[in-house]
Amino acid sequence: MGKGPGLYTEIGKKARDLLYKDYQSDHKFSITTYSPTGVVITSSGAKKGDLFLADVNTQLKNKNVTTDIKVDTNSNLFTTITVDEAAPGLKTILSFRVPDQRSGKLEVQYLHDYAGICTSVGLTANPIVNFSGVVGTNILALGTDVSFDTKTGDLTKCNTGLSFTNADLVASLNLNNKGDNLCASYYHTVSPLTSTAVGAEVNHSFSTNENTITVGTQHRLDALTSVKARINNFGKASALLQHEWRPKSLFTVSGEVDTKSVDKGAKFGLALALKP
Repeated sequence: MGKGPGLYTEIGKKARDLLYKDYQSDHKFSITTYSPTGVVITSSGAKKGDLFLADVNTQLKNKNVTTDIKVDTNSNLFTTITVDEAAPGLKTILSFRVPDQRSGKLEVQYLHDYAGICTSVGLTANPIVNFSGVVGTNILALGTDVSFDTKTGDLTKCNTGLSFTNADLVASLNLNNKGDNLCASYYHTVSPLTSTAVGAEVNHSFSTNENTITVGTQHRLDALTSVKARINNFGKASALLQHEWRPKSLFTVSGEVDTKSVDKGAKFGLALALKP
C-alpha cells in the first residue's frame, strides 16, 4: 500500500509537524534499552515547572503483534496491543488503562489504494464510536472525522478535510469543531538536499471571529544538525536547534519569546533522547 490517501490524521500533518513538533518549554529526558530477547524499554521523565512526571514503557514484538505496556508516576497502567497486517491493509489496535475500567477501546484501520478508514469503539455499555474516512489518491483526498456518543445520542465531533499533494507542495483545508473552526495549511519543500521547507497555518474561529496565523521554516545545517523557527500574528516567536549526536540519539533545545512583551523574558525547553 502506501500510495493511497492515507488516514484522516495525515491531512495537514506535514505543516503541523513543521510548525509545532519538538517545540516545548519543559525539560524532558528519555533513555531506550534493547534486551537480547527483543524487548524495548523506554524510561522517560519530564519536569513541568515544579512538577516532575515519569513513565516506563515496555514494548514487545512477536511477528505482527506489538504489545506496549506503560506505567506512569501515578501507577496508571496503559496497555496497547497492535496487530498489523492481520489481512492486507488491515491493522487492529486494542488499548485500555488500569484502574479505569471505562478506558478500553478497540480500533480498526484499513488502508487501500483509494481509501483510508479508521473506526474505534469504546468497550463500555454505552460507548463513544468514532469513524474517520478518506477517499481519493495520493494527490487529492477528501475525508471526514466524526464521533457519536451512544449514551446521549449526541454527535460529539464532526470534522471534514481536503488535501492536495504534489512533488514539493502539500496544501490542506479543514473544517473543525462542528463547523466553527476553519483551518488552512501549506507546506512547501524548498530544497530536499538540506530538508529546507516553509509552512503556514491560518485558523479562523467563526464564533469569536478571531484569526491565528502561524508561519515557520526548517533547515538542516549539516547531516546531524537542524534548526526550525516560527512566529504567529500575536508576536510569539519560537526557535529550536536539534542535534543527533549519535544515531537516533537527539538533543533538542528550544525557546519562545513574546515580541510584544520582551520584558517577560523567554521560555526555554530541553529534551534529550538516548538510544543505543
